[in-house]
Amino acid sequence: MTQQQKILITSALPYANGPLHFGHIAGAYLPADCYARFQRLMKQDVLYICGSDEYGIAITLSADLAGRSPQEHVDIFHRVNRDFFDKLHISFDHYSRTTWKGHVEPTHQFFQDLMNNGYIEARVTDQLYSEADHRFLADRYVVGTCPRCGFENARGDECPRCGANYEATELKNPRSKLTQAPLVLRPTKHWFLLLDRFKERLNTWLETKKWKPNVIHFIKDYIDHLHARAITRDMTWGVPLPLPETEDKVLYVWFDAPIGYISATKEWAQQIQQPERWKEYWMDPQTKLVQFIGKDNIPFHASIFPAMVMGQNQPYKLVDELPANEFLNLEGRQFSKSDGWYIDLEDFFKRYTADQIRYTIAANAPETSDSEFTWKDFQLRCNTELLGKYGNLVNRVLVFIQNQCAGKTPAYTHLEPIDQEFLQNIQQLCQQAAESYEHFKLRRASQVIMELAQAGNVYFDSKRPWQDAKQEETRERMRTTLACCLECLKALALISFPIIPETAQRVWQLLGYSGQLEEKGWKAILAEKVPEGQVLAPPTILFQKIEDAQIAEEMEKLHQLSNAAAKSVQPAKEIAPLKPQISLEDVRKLDLRVGIVRQAEKIPKSKKLLRLQVDIGLEQRTIVAGIGGNYQPEELIGRSVIVVANLQPATLLGVQSEGMLLAAKYHDQLELIAVTESSPGAEVS
Repeated sequence: MTQQQKILITSALPYANGPLHFGHIAGAYLPADCYARFQRLMKQDVLYICGSDEYGIAITLSADLAGRSPQEHVDIFHRVNRDFFDKLHISFDHYSRTTWKGHVEPTHQFFQDLMNNGYIEARVTDQLYSEADHRFLADRYVVGTCPRCGFENARGDECPRCGANYEATELKNPRSKLTQAPLVLRPTKHWFLLLDRFKERLNTWLETKKWKPNVIHFIKDYIDHLHARAITRDMTWGVPLPLPETEDKVLYVWFDAPIGYISATKEWAQQIQQPERWKEYWMDPQTKLVQFIGKDNIPFHASIFPAMVMGQNQPYKLVDELPANEFLNLEGRQFSKSDGWYIDLEDFFKRYTADQIRYTIAANAPETSDSEFTWKDFQLRCNTELLGKYGNLVNRVLVFIQNQCAGKTPAYTHLEPIDQEFLQNIQQLCQQAAESYEHFKLRRASQVIMELAQAGNVYFDSKRPWQDAKQEETRERMRTTLACCLECLKALALISFPIIPETAQRVWQLLGYSGQLEEKGWKAILAEKVPEGQVLAPPTILFQKIEDAQIAEEMEKLHQLSNAAAKSVQPAKEIAPLKPQISLEDVRKLDLRVGIVRQAEKIPKSKKLLRLQVDIGLEQRTIVAGIGGNYQPEELIGRSVIVVANLQPATLLGVQSEGMLLAAKYHDQLELIAVTESSPGAEVS
């Protein structure tokens, strides 16, 4: 008997400061759930762990605005998000939270080990402090007068008028964004994790990984620029420091959150009354640790948390696989509750099923690049694929058997070449599905499911069992056809179970099986034929058609939400006035070229400036662009941009910039101007 492999699966801990949306599900939760369900079918020893990330200044500020305590605030969104996961049938083995009392001990263990091993040191720095509010404020909660142009409502890290980047401590007349209270500089002691000391170990470890190219490329560059980072904050909401005279300081949320995977597993072990069993997963080198994240979490999971593990003393597992997905957008824009660009989930689940959205997200999963949810695509996939291919095959076969075989599984007899080829195709497609799930390729798995459903429909049509049913001498051939079709339905239920588990279980029961499909297992289901004479359940409709009127209504609701949000928000500034006229000759002096971003990285000590390597056809240029507030470096790689190629070089923060990118700007939003068809070096006129 093959020994089970222990597979520890984690999904990024969702921040308990607001409700989740389908974009989050596409990144870290649905892919992880499908993988966990598949590995359970393969009879592996699977443990799927997640929980709420519940500390940080953002939560205290949101709680204040809502008139709640931080604990009351996270209690609400812990419950909201857990209920959302339940509705989507996300099959966590345990869903924890970082405010449970057992989270403190492993967090302290990490801190003390890292400090004793020389990887943490204390430093005193000046930070902005609100005497009225009795707390230090991070730059995103600070406004003031721009030190460059004098604009009075500059943000804590960038001026929306002149575009200058600076530290919040450079602002003149700084004040709280929330209360308008004046801020003063006050020295404060913080503890820093010396991440730069892990560069060599991280790079050596990374050489052993065969992750997605975009993940490897991004994290290698990130590791090269690692530096000491503060891991403490001046506040009381969080895991307290395990040091004397630090009553008003806590560990920064990014330090304690990934340790939540370990504390959640310890809580699971306690709840099953085997308190030491968590070690079988976290401390066994043979365990396979797979961490599912969105691309914005790559730095923490591929460098910072591994460095923390390397620097402490317990034999914790380092991540083996890191399937980091890109972003799922909504109708061409990012999901945004504040902008009214979101889907009302309570309303959604009154109208549609979890399997419909699970399949749609899986079929369009952002595995290598950003993708988007559109209502039209949702309708098309539900009607054409789930209803038209999958549901149609199940219904027509089972209805035919009810009418012609008294609702019982018919017997195999003589298999013709077409039958043998069909059965072989079923096995091959099941193997392709297994390989897709094993390698985190949900889009391909979705395609294979529909290929199998289509193969079943084509086979049924080509064998014409309705004709064989008319004469007694051909009814045996009809029964063979139907028996082969039942093998197809059984396989279809099996390979679709990780993605649409509720529907797959219904098909399993329609085939006359009792119990849970998952309990039977992948190999056993494929090895055993549907028993002859097994009583099949009366057929039921698996999917309802989505009408055009429904989709029109959904789009109208989306735009109503967006318009309502826009009306409730006052613009930060008026549209900039037109500049003085110039001549056509002035325009012709500009040399605008199409470029492709080959590399991108953040510039140390700047929150907005990115250093880009841009291929403009004739050569590669280093360009410094102040777009870090709107784009992450990794999402720019491979993107087409328009470059001002004959701009005189300028030095910004010690980096020589050899051009400028064109972008549209409104308030504090920047959107790069791009082309889709032209090659690098093409002139723009």
